[in-house]
Amino acid sequence: MFIEPNINSARRGWIEVICGSMFSGKTEELIRRLKRAKIANLRVEIFKPDMDIRYDPRNIVSHDENAIISTPIADSKVILPMAKEAEVIGIDEAQFFDDDLPDICDQLALNGKRVIVAGLDMDYTGKPFGQVPRLLAKADYITKLHAICVKCGNIANYSYRKTEHDEQIYLGEKNIYEPRCRICYYKCENA
Repeated sequence: MFIEPNINSARRGWIEVICGSMFSGKTEELIRRLKRAKIANLRVEIFKPDMDIRYDPRNIVSHDENAIISTPIADSKVILPMAKEAEVIGIDEAQFFDDDLPDICDQLALNGKRVIVAGLDMDYTGKPFGQVPRLLAKADYITKLHAICVKCGNIANYSYRKTEHDEQIYLGEKNIYEPRCRICYYKCENA
């Protein structure tokens, strides 16, 4: 579903992408920006993939338990009609969405919406993850956050999986993943 862009709109839209490894504060930053938009009395709609039920089936919840209400969805195409009246759209865990998400975000921005997307830029193997690379290419603003390496204390931008599962998508928390710097990540991968 394509919405004809309103190129004569006085409002200019844009796409902000918040990316980084697990435990880097992506969701926390997304929630902070969305709460500020609500304080400014902007109309906000928030979406997350319905498969992500780690902390709550409905709310977006950061690892430090900061939360904001959202709408779980299975298909990014439903964002367009559901966000029609919104001025700001938040999307968490972008890496889990379908191939249409970058184009949906582009359409929203063309129609004067501020679109804030958070997601992992790399999977546990250190490869680009899901739709985040395409979103980064389309983004007007990019924020790359870093965690702290649990092995050496340097900045971490890798999500190390501590289990033997080899599926690309395997939901988990601190019991399954930990942040690692480049050197500590590759030491474990090659050990």
